[in-house]
Order: sequence, then structure tokens, then C-alpha cells
Amino acid sequence: MVGEISAVITGTGSYTPSKVLTNADFEKMVETSDDWIRSRTGITERRINNNGDGTSEMAFRASKLALERSNLQADQLDLILFGTVTPDYPVPAAACILQNKLGAWNAAAMDICAACASFVYALTVAEALVRAGTYRRVLVIGAESLSTITNYEDRTTCVLFGDGAGAVIVEAQEGKNGKGILGSVIRTDGSAWDYLWVPMGGSVEPLRQDNVEKNRMYVEMAGKEVFKLAVKAMHTASLEACEKAGIDISEVDLLVPHQANIRIIQALMKRMNLSEERVFINIEKYGNTSSASVPIALDEAYTSGRIKKGDTVLLTAFGGGMAWGAVVVKF
Repeated sequence: MVGEISAVITGTGSYTPSKVLTNADFEKMVETSDDWIRSRTGITERRINNNGDGTSEMAFRASKLALERSNLQADQLDLILFGTVTPDYPVPAAACILQNKLGAWNAAAMDICAACASFVYALTVAEALVRAGTYRRVLVIGAESLSTITNYEDRTTCVLFGDGAGAVIVEAQEGKNGKGILGSVIRTDGSAWDYLWVPMGGSVEPLRQDNVEKNRMYVEMAGKEVFKLAVKAMHTASLEACEKAGIDISEVDLLVPHQANIRIIQALMKRMNLSEERVFINIEKYGNTSSASVPIALDEAYTSGRIKKGDTVLLTAFGGGMAWGAVVVKF
């Protein structure tokens, strides 16, 4: 009989590439301006993974930091959950490649694909498995090379996306000690699956020489529809997660939302009645890094001192599928 077990985040890590793509760069590429991009998205620059090593290499660097901060060796891991929509290859899972790079020989490894909500989904799975007593130490990653599926001739989407990786270690701790993941919620609305998608590259429209010229291997998005759904969904999921955690949203010390668009974040803040001091925003530096967005922001918030011991932190994300969720964590 498994006793009471808490799922505690014991270490965080992140990595972003050195290549920077600025709004000034986009002014030379498409019909746009720095003022237009900043006013509508809040983005000033984003990072581009151009080293040829794939998404797993960024995940490796973020994971190494998380392991070091947890005082763990890779071979102590039981499970690797890798949230991504841009794995190194269609097969195998990026998690398998990461396991090899880390030398995490005792860990099972798999990818989780829920678009921008992939990290929140993976964290929720990790919590359930740890609290059930199935695994004791889980590495959870969100990493993306969105530049590989971005159409740099489409000015409505190309200015949004960037690359990067973030990781956390989730460990089992005996007893109900008030720390760790207190409540989580994940939700899906498949009726809106084509609001944010990549048409080509799957089994319906395979990536083949005879159809590459269709130019449909890039992200396509119904921006206005996504905006409306994102704000409502993240707000509702956040309320549900707080209810599961046994707290009111007013008790949240810091909100770490998906960094998709500054207007979405501001609308969410308004619904939650949260001041800027209680929300972590770094979209201006990285743009939308999809599943990497929340763990990168979480790592920066923690290492910069915005998150302190005893703080209650709310993570929430929304992405294609449509998929969304929220997690309440006590540090």
C-alpha cells in the first residue's frame, strides 16, 4: 500500500540558442515594423536554433542544469517526459535521443505532444505517476525548434516564434508536506483542431517530393479564434487547478503563463485580477517557444529570485489541439 507521496519540483533548467532574430531583422524580410510587432505581440527578439543538433541538444543542456540543481545523476532518473512538436526526427521519440545523450540508462522515455501545452501535460502526467508510487524521479522537458516549421514569408506568423528548452525534475517525497504540485488540470477541445496546425508531414498529407511545392509544411493559425479560446481556457483551467489545490486564485504569489502574445497575457491578468508584480513575463526576449515557454519562464523566475521558498506558483498554457491546462506548485 502506497502511503501519502508529494510530487515536488527539486530543480529547474533552461537553454536558449545564441542566435538572435530581432524585429529589425524582420523589417528586412517581410512587410512589418518593430512598432507593429511590439504593440501587437510584446516581442522584441527571439532565439533561433541553427547549430544543426536538433531539439534534443537544447533539451540536453536544459536537463543537465536541472539535474545539477537537484543534486542528481542522470542514471538516477526513472522516467523522461519530453514535450515537443518539433522532435529531431518523426521516429524515434526525441526523449529516446535525450536519454542516450544524458546516459539516463534506467529511465523509460517518451514524447508528449499537446502543442504549446505539452509541458503542462507532461508535468501533470509526472505528478500522477510520482504520487501513485510508480516512479520516484522524473525529468520533464519542454523544448522546441519552431524555426523549422515557421514560414518566414508569412508576416502574420513568422514574427511570433522562437526556439529554446526548459526542464524540471519532479521527485517523490514521503508524506503530505504542503510542498510540490498541489493541483493540476488538463483539457482538450478537438473540434478546433485546425485553428493551429501544420497541414503537411503526417499521414493525411505526407511530406513527399511531389507535394513539397504546396508549401504547407509550416504552422498555420487562425489568430483571432485562438486568442478568444486561449484566454477563456487558461482562466478556467487556472480556477479548476486552484480549486483542486484547495486555494483561491488570490493566494497565488506568481503566475507563469504561456508566453504566446502579450495581449493574451494581459487579458488573462485582467480576468484573474492580477497585477504585473504577480505575473512573470519574458516574451520580449524569446517570443512564443511553444512547449518550452512555461519551463523557460519558470526557470528564469526561480533563478532570478522571483520565486521564493514557500511561494505558490500557477503555471498555465494553451496550444493547438486545442489543448490547455494549469498546474499549481508550492515551492
